[in-house]
Amino acid sequence: MIAPITAADSERDQRRAAAALGAAGLRAGDRLVLSAVASPELVAVVLGALRTGIVPVVLDPGLPAAERAALVEDADPGLDVGGEPGRLLGDREADLADVPLARPMHYTSGTTGRRKGVWSGVLAEDDARALAAEEIDLWGFGPHDRHLVLSPLHHSAPLRFAMHTLLAGGEVLLPGPFDVGRAAGVISTQRPTTTFCVPTHLQRLLAHGDVDWSSFRRLVHAGAPCPEPLKRAVLAALPDGSVWEFYGSTEAQFTVCSPDDWLAHPGSVGRARPGRRLETDEGRQLWCAVPRWARFEYWRAPEKTAAAWRGDRVTVGDLGRVDDDGTVWLDGRREDLVISGGVNVYPAEVEAVLDAHPDVVESAVFGLPDEEWGQRVVAAYVGTADPAELARWARERLSPAKRPKRLHRLRELPRTSTGKVRRLDLPDVLGAAGG
Repeated sequence: MIAPITAADSERDQRRAAAALGAAGLRAGDRLVLSAVASPELVAVVLGALRTGIVPVVLDPGLPAAERAALVEDADPGLDVGGEPGRLLGDREADLADVPLARPMHYTSGTTGRRKGVWSGVLAEDDARALAAEEIDLWGFGPHDRHLVLSPLHHSAPLRFAMHTLLAGGEVLLPGPFDVGRAAGVISTQRPTTTFCVPTHLQRLLAHGDVDWSSFRRLVHAGAPCPEPLKRAVLAALPDGSVWEFYGSTEAQFTVCSPDDWLAHPGSVGRARPGRRLETDEGRQLWCAVPRWARFEYWRAPEKTAAAWRGDRVTVGDLGRVDDDGTVWLDGRREDLVISGGVNVYPAEVEAVLDAHPDVVESAVFGLPDEEWGQRVVAAYVGTADPAELARWARERLSPAKRPKRLHRLRELPRTSTGKVRRLDLPDVLGAAGG
């Protein structure tokens, strides 16, 4: 049995973390870097920081050292506790605000391959209360809830769900890195009421079988398109009304999709969240008007911030359409984006690593359909590098989701008349359209 994190125990540890951060000289608006595996201490330190206006920068603990170092330098933190958040939990306690006064800063890859920090700064008190109330009210979190964490907490959605469950007085279960057998056992024996997951989790759990889903009142999925057969199987397996979906990003949240809305419009991603409005421009790019407390900027990247905003409307570059009744459909992610197991993978970032190999002339990365992961990352390259050696090179420099699952050596890459690589032609060129 996994001991749940209770709201009371976490509150105590949050106060201890706040005291330690204050003693270390951190103040509202300063950044705190953490790169730890999921633990009660990590959650407590993140919340303790936020409830004093200190902004946690939550990094993937599996990042290669060079990539982590570059992000830490960019974040310019007042303190970096690495993988040891527990060292901030001393005996002294400090006062906390009722709600988080900021949002964590997560890094999300840009289409150029350079990661961008999503920065909201310190919020005014009214905006901070509105931000917390929006999330708690939308999912109905309360003292009766026991939330199951299935995804890594360095991603924004799983961290957001866990934090707001505790803020609402509920409990959180942290079973560790996803293992289908362990997850099935926790669901069946410890009776969680809510969880956030990606379609890959659902596919594995349904294939595993022997899962008692009856305790759930909200199972919320996002992060990647959910195939219609899988969605229908999940709806059939879980209690009526419990399977919800949303469309959003690290930067902002856009829609929510109830079971009834999805059944009425299969394949849609629902309607705008409360206080938001979605529309498309002439290029079918989706724009969302958001409330004041949901605004953000890209950390130290004013040109990228300016490109993302038009007044109170923001875009993350996705394409889609909005029906007259407000139903939102995604016609496609950004052209070069690969979504593998709910993780966004930008080809330019992977290509930069492959191209740095001394025996690679150039590379092109794309996604192929994968029944388990949604998509898998595949690369073609020109050069004399041995595929096995290039795979080792990539393993040492890329996190698991970004590593190409297949590497194909070609004499040349297909190009347009203007010299751009035709990524969409690569599956046919490789004879890999089906595998």
